[in-house]
Amino acid sequence: MIVQEKNRLGATIDRDLCKMIGQAIRLYERQLETLRQKQQQLIEEDEQAQAKARIITSVPGLGPATVSVLIAELPELGTLNRQQIARLVGVAPTNRDSGTLRGKRTTGGGRAEIRTALFMPTIVAKQYNPTIKAFYDRLVAAGKPKMVALIACMRKLLTILNVMIRDGKSWNQTTQIT
Repeated sequence: MIVQEKNRLGATIDRDLCKMIGQAIRLYERQLETLRQKQQQLIEEDEQAQAKARIITSVPGLGPATVSVLIAELPELGTLNRQQIARLVGVAPTNRDSGTLRGKRTTGGGRAEIRTALFMPTIVAKQYNPTIKAFYDRLVAAGKPKMVALIACMRKLLTILNVMIRDGKSWNQTTQIT
């Protein structure tokens, strides 16, 4: 809504309307900050959430927004195997075969909020996280489309997080989880 109001502000000439839109933007920004503080408070009040948050933030490329989404929307993280967690989030390839027809594998379904929350951190991770970067580069060099490689990196990042939380270990660049 903040972006919507800022766009509206850019297209408005009337001073009174600009003032009202500015007030709405400030209100939304205060509400957003209140929500962020509440999320942080809820994490700080729960020991398990604190432990998960410490582990998740230790991964290069993952920040507080991703931590909040993963803790709130994916309580199963650390309890399922890699195929189950990937399928739950919707980053596992699914076949669309019927009879003798063999088609492309696609991803989708699952929890869209988590996929959305992991998209930008995966883009950052493919540049700054050595494990994800090497994986992405290998897939692109093998001829995979960049978006397919990015979704595969998202799945890899998710499975790495799953193992880290399951084992209670923070990110360690010398350990390669495949």
